[in-house]
Amino acid sequence: MVNQSSPTGFLLLGFSEHPHLEKILFVVVLCSYLLTLLGNTLILLLSTLDPRLHSPMYFFLSNLSFLDLCFTTTCVPQMLVNLWGPTKTISFLGCSVQLFIFMSLGTTECILLTVMAFDRYVAVCRPLHYATIIHPRLCRQLAGVAWAIGLVQSTVQTPPTLHLPFCPHRQIDNFLCEVPSLIRLSCGDTTFNEIQMAVASVFIVVVPLSLILVSYGAIARAVLRIRSAKGRRKAFGTCSSHLIVVTLFYSSVIAVYLQPKNPYAQERGKFFGLFYAVGTPTLNPLVYTLRNKEVKRAFWKLLGKDGDSEES
Repeated sequence: MVNQSSPTGFLLLGFSEHPHLEKILFVVVLCSYLLTLLGNTLILLLSTLDPRLHSPMYFFLSNLSFLDLCFTTTCVPQMLVNLWGPTKTISFLGCSVQLFIFMSLGTTECILLTVMAFDRYVAVCRPLHYATIIHPRLCRQLAGVAWAIGLVQSTVQTPPTLHLPFCPHRQIDNFLCEVPSLIRLSCGDTTFNEIQMAVASVFIVVVPLSLILVSYGAIARAVLRIRSAKGRRKAFGTCSSHLIVVTLFYSSVIAVYLQPKNPYAQERGKFFGLFYAVGTPTLNPLVYTLRNKEVKRAFWKLLGKDGDSEES
């Protein structure tokens, strides 16, 4: 066990109780981070350059890709430093900045995925009115609301968390600064912080996820009413990528923030947290590029090849 301490910062224990895993995790996290940078930058580039991708769906996807780039860059460089060497400290300022940005972007992604579910609902259930309902101005407004909610949520929850009376050892049993770990580090009364986190979890996780499930329930009913198998496949194909991303993201979020209080759940939560912070931003662009013909056509066009012939 690492026994370093810092009077002005924190010690991120991470996976130091499994030293044999740290070098393996370093390679995995580094490769995932490089894939995240490559995949999400590619989606941003394709969505900007290809006129066929200038639609609401790809506008929201571009927001998601930009968010994932910022999300991983907030925590992965510090994580790589801690996994590679014996020094696992982070300054109080560094922890504060990481906590604020990580929480803000995580909240934004919850709302943005809900907005994308609404976009898919209108595309499948109201196809004739799609262009009228999901117009560019509404897209910008919805994206702006998602980013604003993330900023407000982080502004409200970060200060009370950082003002907790932390125990003298200042050892965070995690690989990054996030609310549950900092609450566990406190030696004082954390009732207010736990209530605040529970309320935030309802409004930021449970409510958006419920809206997504309601949207997909309506989508499923609309798809089942389509008589032709080809029509059903096409309708489902417009939603499958987003549904996979939602499943990956929310399953890891629930495992991290809505877990019971016991040592086993805490240890398991660190691995889910690692997937939440590193895995989902890596898989998101892969899901959208491998399952989306329009994105693949735009990619081949960027390379100077005929996308339609490559698809065939």
